[in-house]
This record gives sequence, C-alpha cells and structure tokens, in this order.
Amino acid sequence: MPEPGGPDELHKALGLGTNEPVTKPARDIPYGKLALGGVALLGLSLVAFVKITGGEFNGEPFATARIETVPKPAAPAPQAASAPAGDQTASIDGNRRELNADQVEAKSGVKVTRQGGPGQGTGALIIQVEDSLAVHLNPAPDKRLIEKTSFGLLPKIGGDGARASEVYARPLLTGGKIKAGAPRIALIVGGLGLNPQGTEDAIASLPGAVTLGFAPYGADLEKQAARARDDGHEIILQVPMEPFDYPANDPGPHTLTTGAAPAQLIDNLRWHLGRFTGYTGVSNFLGGKFMADTAAFTAALREISGRGLIFVDDGTSARSLTAQISSSLGAPAVAADVAIDADPRPEAIDAALVKLETIARARGRAAGTAQALPLSVEKIARFARALEGRGVALVPASVIAGKLAVTAAQ
Repeated sequence: MPEPGGPDELHKALGLGTNEPVTKPARDIPYGKLALGGVALLGLSLVAFVKITGGEFNGEPFATARIETVPKPAAPAPQAASAPAGDQTASIDGNRRELNADQVEAKSGVKVTRQGGPGQGTGALIIQVEDSLAVHLNPAPDKRLIEKTSFGLLPKIGGDGARASEVYARPLLTGGKIKAGAPRIALIVGGLGLNPQGTEDAIASLPGAVTLGFAPYGADLEKQAARARDDGHEIILQVPMEPFDYPANDPGPHTLTTGAAPAQLIDNLRWHLGRFTGYTGVSNFLGGKFMADTAAFTAALREISGRGLIFVDDGTSARSLTAQISSSLGAPAVAADVAIDADPRPEAIDAALVKLETIARARGRAAGTAQALPLSVEKIARFARALEGRGVALVPASVIAGKLAVTAAQ
C-alpha cells in the first residue's frame, strides 16, 4: 500500500516505474483547453435543455430532492454509557451536536430507520424524506382565477374551467408504505395569521400535507399565506359566522349574520374573500346559528362554490346544515368528523386523535380540525408523522372534498 501522498499505479505518469528507458519525451497534454472545451459543451447542453423545456414545468406541481454524502469520520467518538444506542452526530442549522434518532426526525422531518440490532453493527440506514420538504404548489395568484373588485382580488372560476380548489391545491403524495385503498385522513389546523410567532411555529412544525386555515384579521396575511404555501401547505380562509350568543360573542368585523340583507351578506363575505389569495376553500369560524339557517347559509355556500372554492365545516356545531345544503347545490364540502381540541386537555386531544383514526379505518376517510394552539400543534404533528407507519394516508382537505363532491353529484 503506497504511503499517503506517494505514487501508485493510478496516479503516477504512464511509463514510469518500468525497466525500459523512456526514449521519447512525453507530449504536453493541453489540460486547460480540454477543461475549457468541457465547460463550453456543458453550457451548450444547458442552453438546449432550457430551450426545449422553456425553463418551466408547465405550471404543474413538482418535487425536488438533494442527496449529499457526508464524509465518514476517521474513528467514532466514544459514547457515554447513558446515551441511547441510536445517537448520531448531526449538523442542524449550521451547529454540529449530538442528537439521537428521534431528535433528528423531529427537527428535520426525516425518518431514519436502522437495520440490525445490538451487537450487529449499525447496518444500513433507510432515510425517508418528508415530501413536504420538496413540494412546490402552483403560484398564486393565477391570473385566470382572479377578479379585481373594490374588495380586492376575489377568486373566480377561470374561462377554461380552472378552479382555485384545484389549481392552488397540494398534490396528493403518499409514501411507499401506503397501499391502494388505504384509509385517508385530512387534518385542518386553523387560527393562523393572528399571532406571528404561533403562525410561524405551526407552519414549520406541521407536515406539509396538513391544511392550514388563516383568520381574515391578521396584519401580514398575504406574506404568511405565501410562506405556508412555500412549505407545501394547502391553505383555506376562515370566515367568521354568527354564533347562537351573538352579539355577546362577536367573532369580528363583517361577520356573516342571519339578519343581514342578502346584498349585505354577500358584501361581507366578499370582504373576507379579498383578504389574500392562494386558498382552496373557505371554513367557518364559530357560526352555529348561521350554519343552521337555511336561507342565509345557502346564499353563502352558493357564492363560495360559484367562485371555485370548497367549504370546510369545522365540526363544532351539531346543528350545521353543511351536508344537506352542499348536496343540494352540488358544492364540494368537507364536514369534519372530529373537532380535535374542542376539549383542550392533553388526554382529550389524544383520545380525539384515536377516534379520528378509528373513523378513517371504518369509513375509508375522515377529517379532523383544530386550532393552532401550541399543545394542539405538538400533538397533531406527532400524530400526523406516524400515520404512514400505520398504513394511513395523510391528505390535504381538497382531496377529501373532491370525493364528497362526487358522492353529492351522484
């Protein structure tokens, strides 16, 4: 074995190390010209690729991934007796520190599975990258889908039939463990846009397939909504609706009420619709009384579906007419099966998540809603990341609504 830095059969010049003298001087090889020619050829290839593809992906959502090889250290560092067997040295946010497998997964969203057991070596590493890290949603606003009004840019159905519920939707992506016909769960977490730090934490913590609902009163809604979509989250707009104890319990300005004149009702709804762009649908905030009123709720759902949007009922009102009215209008809707944090105690949230999965396995699909409270976000994030391992697909709200729409039409 040659010493480090010394000559070997691959690196020494051809002809050296033999017993026969060299009779002809070696010709200088124009390495510089060869390198320059290679760069030029690569540049021409890239130009040709861009010319052929147009430099775009034809407006379709796409996914990208990067794989990097990390040099193996010369010798592993000694491991403390109390450290978990799965501890690894990882670089997160530019800081290298000791993290165990669970910490790496929670921080990065990357699932690491180690083959082999105690005394058998570390074996191979199977790394499953969370698809939300690389999902790109179609940009918003799409000029086909906007109407310029005094309320702002309102969604509309495009002249080619394009709908916001489809164009702005997150594509359906499932992992290799999900079998055909597997149960599906949609998770919708609302209340974003009001607390900047809470909004940022929810966007960063929740898997991309979790749908996020934004309240209409935030100060920086357009930027926050774009940030959520950049992370792969499908988003919806939460519209305040009249509760039974209104006005003692007032959801906010431009609340949809049963006593409003029809024109005023639609104007209030359009005020909310113009707050930001890129959402696939509308959800209620409160609204027990409003959603139990046939005339008022029908007018609102007709306007919502007529603008190419889905409706998400958060499941907090037992008297809601969502199923009946959406069916009569042929309007796509999601009626949540479980309001996950209606009881905010930790054990109640855990029980609600178990109930949600039970419903999904029995019916084939289920939807759950919650507010972006720290405990709710933490528990939902952990639950969502474990679903694939249990053979359940986590899907955006638009996927569930699409299936209900077909049922209603039939």
